[in-house]
Amino acid sequence: MTDRLSAELLLAGYAQGIFPMAESRDNPQLHWFDPALRGIVPLDKFHISRSLAKVIRRGDYSISTNAAFRGVVEGCADRDETWINGPLFALYDQLHAAGFAHSLEVWQDGTLAGGIFGITLGGAFFGESMFSRRPNASKVALAYLVDRLRQTGFCLLDTQYITPHLASMGAVEVTRNEYRARLAQALPRECDFTSGAIPAPQSLLHRMTQTS
Repeated sequence: MTDRLSAELLLAGYAQGIFPMAESRDNPQLHWFDPALRGIVPLDKFHISRSLAKVIRRGDYSISTNAAFRGVVEGCADRDETWINGPLFALYDQLHAAGFAHSLEVWQDGTLAGGIFGITLGGAFFGESMFSRRPNASKVALAYLVDRLRQTGFCLLDTQYITPHLASMGAVEVTRNEYRARLAQALPRECDFTSGAIPAPQSLLHRMTQTS
């Protein structure tokens, strides 16, 4: 438990397989978590349902990366109960400025409709949270995130825990030992999240169909 976590210590924690969360937005203290079962999305097993494929094919949205990082974090925290408190907001801002935290945004009608953000180390993307203000926006964000991670050589997408929403798209639970083995393989990689391109909807669906 701490309320004085630095960006460097946060990254060191992730490299060891642990992550911080707060009990609530108003509680300044952070707690380290190391769950016995860890949620991940195997990048080669990502599932796009027919209904989501229809949404993606329609293409009535635009995608960006790192264009509204703080807005995505705020969107993720904009709920009745959140584990994102003031110290974590500050740490995420620092990590984003240093190139370790990234966001992917979904825009509709010129407004931020949804998005996802996370921390990167080597070939690991530690997904922190995602949100939707329009139907399916977070699912679209996750699909484009998986495609971006595949393009840029990442091999681990950590979701910390899984939800029915994530499980429907291919997320699974692995043991602590298996997670750490996957993390050890991912950390030595040299991956650049910013080097990927944003595909057209049909190209995204084609790539997902070919590899899933």
